Amino acid sequence: MLPDGLLTTLPAGAAVPALLDALRGSGTAVLQAPPGTGKTTLVPLALADGLGAGGRVVVAEPRRLAARAAAARMASLLGEEVGGLVGHAVRGDRRVGPRTRVEVVTTGLLLRRLLRDPDLPGVDVLVLDEVHERQLDADLVLAFALQARELLRPDLHLVAASATLDVPRLAQLLGGPVVTATAPVHPLEVRWCPPPRPVRPPEGLRVDPALLDHVAALVRRALGDLAGDVLVFLPGAGEIRAVQGRLQDLPVDVVALHGKRSGAEQDDALRPGPRRRVVLSTAVAESSLTVPGVRVVVDAGLARVPRVDHARGFGGLDTVRVSRASADQRAGRAAREAPGTVLRAWSAAEHALLPAHSAPEVLTADLTAFALLTAAWGDLDDLPLLDRPPAGPLAAARDGLHRLGALADGVVTPLGRAMADVGVHPRLARALLRGAELVGPRAAAEVVALLSEDTARSGDDLVAAWRAAVREEPAPWRQEVRRLLAAVPGGTGRGRPGGLPEGLPRDLVAGTVVALAHPERVARQRSEGSAAYATTGGTGVELAEGSGLRSAPWLAVAVADRGPGRAAARVRAAAPLDEATAREVVGTEVVEEVRWDGDVRARRVERLGALELSSRPWPDPPPAAVAGAVAEGVRREGLQLLTFGPAAQSLRARVACCRAAQGDPWPDLGDEHLLATLPQWLGTDLAGVRSRRDLARLDVVAALRALLPWPQAGRLDELAPERLPVPTGRAVRLDYADPAAPVLALKLQEAFGWTATPRLVDGRVPVVLHLLSPAGRPLAVTADLESFWRNVYPSVRAEVRGRYPRHPWPQDPLAAAPTARVARRSG
Repeated sequence: MLPDGLLTTLPAGAAVPALLDALRGSGTAVLQAPPGTGKTTLVPLALADGLGAGGRVVVAEPRRLAARAAAARMASLLGEEVGGLVGHAVRGDRRVGPRTRVEVVTTGLLLRRLLRDPDLPGVDVLVLDEVHERQLDADLVLAFALQARELLRPDLHLVAASATLDVPRLAQLLGGPVVTATAPVHPLEVRWCPPPRPVRPPEGLRVDPALLDHVAALVRRALGDLAGDVLVFLPGAGEIRAVQGRLQDLPVDVVALHGKRSGAEQDDALRPGPRRRVVLSTAVAESSLTVPGVRVVVDAGLARVPRVDHARGFGGLDTVRVSRASADQRAGRAAREAPGTVLRAWSAAEHALLPAHSAPEVLTADLTAFALLTAAWGDLDDLPLLDRPPAGPLAAARDGLHRLGALADGVVTPLGRAMADVGVHPRLARALLRGAELVGPRAAAEVVALLSEDTARSGDDLVAAWRAAVREEPAPWRQEVRRLLAAVPGGTGRGRPGGLPEGLPRDLVAGTVVALAHPERVARQRSEGSAAYATTGGTGVELAEGSGLRSAPWLAVAVADRGPGRAAARVRAAAPLDEATAREVVGTEVVEEVRWDGDVRARRVERLGALELSSRPWPDPPPAAVAGAVAEGVRREGLQLLTFGPAAQSLRARVACCRAAQGDPWPDLGDEHLLATLPQWLGTDLAGVRSRRDLARLDVVAALRALLPWPQAGRLDELAPERLPVPTGRAVRLDYADPAAPVLALKLQEAFGWTATPRLVDGRVPVVLHLLSPAGRPLAVTADLESFWRNVYPSVRAEVRGRYPRHPWPQDPLAAAPTARVARRSG
């Protein structure tokens, strides 16, 4: 199969013997090879020769463009067309024949193949390319393949090919050796070209136009100073169009390369032309792809990555700085065929601050598809994953799948299995399968194709975009419609393009399909003509200024982004809906609720998710529901709603003193604990409350006393009395503001003859005495009377007896009679 001498043409050829030995020994291996070494095109052909036992070598690529390009390159090396010895299978395009020995597929397609046939019949070798990109599909394919090999196909050879990943960790997961291919011989010059003035960092999908101006200027510089075609890396199709407009005056061919273009357009972008070219590309050209003729790379240093706003329930793409590993991959495109140069639109100092690797998608992306595929496969806990998914986002994804009907009690349903096989996001798969029943297969497929391709739109009106697609029939959309129709039972070829079910307007059809995909994004206008809407998911969205959708009281929102600094997400694509359809698609429920707003309100409420449609009084709510609502109201507003008079405050303070000294079983009567345990200590009293006045009338003292344990409750007045007798015979109130140090305030003359400091709670808590002057001002504070009389009293007597001559100031206070009255001066 492999022509003589071909192995020596690229660096990866020298690593093939070691790779074959590794696979014959352990069955698995990691192939580490820099860009341009031939690991994607040369190695699979060599494996088919060296290991093939009649079966195929299947190569999995993360992108359709890379899969098609790799297959075309391998076929050309053999002097054939794709579909012979080398074939490819991507979404909507399969070229494989009976002679095919090497098949290049996308990771998404391979996932679905593994779910249908986990033992991969007819496959001898599986090569997983570009695993360093850490896409969700690639991580899952690796885990599924390892488990299939362990349980079903121990003879399956598995190669994980990477340029920049943490190779030792990957090798440990696979259990095989690392085989390394040397770097290509072509030198690469790196030029640091930061913008002349600072630019704003990206926000969501927005990129500072000043950076795009700078990138266009770098392209012009490259064309003037350097030879060869120029490959430019930009984050998305919008930025490609913007830079393309800035370069339209150049006497070169400026072509776009991104995943939304048709296969023919992508092929054209990869072919050298009669004139010099500038190829504007997203990350699709970052790896597994050679763009012939390129000697210069201009890198904007940005990438689009999936992110989820868990607070609002909206997923989407964010623009972020690339990692150093991605920057190296991009730069390597310039030196694949000859010496090259990369112009980076940032400084060397900024480069040092970039993350070493891109974050794995499993840690940041929407996990809905991940959760469905793993449920369809088996037990997630047993899967050999490079990184485990975060618990919170995974639970949210599973909850969403339950609401969509794809999971029931954690087990995948028949609908869920059908959704997993469609090859689009589970939400869109559900919209296709259920939408085919409600609005017809053709209409459902057309709307889902529009959503799955995330086609660029000039406005937020999805119906207008649908009409434009029907009118213009762009090739990617047309091919996707055909593929989706084939996925619907009995749907192949049914209906003419743009055909609608009888009696259903286009607006309502589109809205129905979107609502099936995103029932939590069905939204009702807050007020007539307003741009603000409330969704069934409990979040807010808003239309852009001047949107034509403001006339719609109901919307089904397909795309919304978080919008930095905005409270509500901005609607990017939506279709009108009506209340009847929203009720049918989302489903209503009647909820009996009791709430507190200063009074008890009991209602039966009809809800559409978080939206209230109607309500009526509920005359006889259960006592437990009333008690719970009142308790929640008190927790929200505070204990001041209850009447804590002097008796209640005294009781709480004295119990706190006992608890501080003895601990349990004395209860905690502090505010925080009382709020947390309201139903326990107020009991059935709460069930009889209907207003603030009722709350204020509750007997708090009796409720608190009921919390005191027996027999301790009977000793409270003994252990922590409200009043304490003093030597004059008067009972003075204690101040328990500090439970560990109760205070007794009395005039100094009333303490004459008192030799020992009084103590509470079986002698564990000393009383702090505030000894006052005849005018009631503090003279001394002590918890040790004996020491006070001996050491402090003489100086106090000398200082104040002249000020209060009519009060006794004996030299021996322990022998003097205590008194609170005026007497002739003595001593």
